[in-house]
Amino acid sequence: MFTKRLIYNSEHEMFRESFRKFLHKEVLPFQEEWEAKGIIPREIYQKCGEQGFLVPQAPTEFGGLGIEDFSYEAIMLEELSYFNEYGLMLGLHNTITAPYILTYGNEEQKKRIVPRIVSGDAILAIAMTEPGAGSDLAGMKTTAEDRGDHWVLNGQKTFISNGIVSDIILVAAKTNPANPHQMGIFIVERDDMGLQRGQPLKKIGLLSQDTAELYFENVKVKKANVLGDPTKGFKYLMQQLATERLSLAVGAVAGCRAAIDQTIKYTKERNVFGKPVSAFQNTQFKLAELATETDIAQVYVDRMIEDKNQGRLTTEQASAAKYWTTDLLCKVIDDCLQLHGGYGYMKEYPISKMFLNARIGRIYAGTNEIMKTIIARSMQL
Repeated sequence: MFTKRLIYNSEHEMFRESFRKFLHKEVLPFQEEWEAKGIIPREIYQKCGEQGFLVPQAPTEFGGLGIEDFSYEAIMLEELSYFNEYGLMLGLHNTITAPYILTYGNEEQKKRIVPRIVSGDAILAIAMTEPGAGSDLAGMKTTAEDRGDHWVLNGQKTFISNGIVSDIILVAAKTNPANPHQMGIFIVERDDMGLQRGQPLKKIGLLSQDTAELYFENVKVKKANVLGDPTKGFKYLMQQLATERLSLAVGAVAGCRAAIDQTIKYTKERNVFGKPVSAFQNTQFKLAELATETDIAQVYVDRMIEDKNQGRLTTEQASAAKYWTTDLLCKVIDDCLQLHGGYGYMKEYPISKMFLNARIGRIYAGTNEIMKTIIARSMQL
């Protein structure tokens, strides 16, 4: 479109090209197959690990690349969103969950876990949301009771991405039920007794993403599997959610670009009343508007990426970026689907799948209404 993206240099673009080639070879040809199965194969994570696409920010002594530049993670988020791939949730693995281990884990935990999540031998998930507590984390009911040499987890989580395929699940649980903000983050592993996984939830979009309910019935968690201070989990969650929300904004803008590109292609090929749909002034004006709004959003998100790299990204900034861009994505896709006419409602056209996949962006990682509440609080309203 219009903006020259100054945040990326030649090395970034070389990485983008490498990742894009990987997607075209190992991922995109299998999208329909994975969507039909409702899950992606574990092996794809191992293939990602072999190419250095998993947790690139991990220190080299644990098998990572030691890349502290968030731009590399952003590039992968952009490419996955641009090609409408939501089953391979590298953002969940790399950007949302792994930082808890890297930031709050002790040396023993890092040595034990990080090499496995870098190689793809262990797939990550994080369990915060519950049937009665979504955006309001303080309302969660899952508890962890200190039994001296171990903790015991009891409760239920829902809408957990990678709920079936995951090997390591970070579970948020209250360690003092009388204090809604006193909680810990506990490492639960695939074979832990008492962990039960429900059937994959049936969703309208993200069909290859195995979203599930998780049940914890007297799950014994050894003290070595507690992340940081078991009374400060709420604080840890608040510190990391800004990056999660930025990651959604990064993907949302890339999704806008994909929808516009798909629609430009379609309107040039589709003829109505003897001329291409793209020749009509309404089409031209609408696409010009969408392209401009997307470009404006891109400038803002790129600034947030710079702020993240400089350690100055705030919760308010990330909340604003998340709500604005995910709202914009839904608007852009809806308008682009309209320009497809009846064909936009057909599954064979990518715009229809984009329409279904995009809607969750305004809900997860905190609803957009919660994002506005956070912003308003920062304004002392």
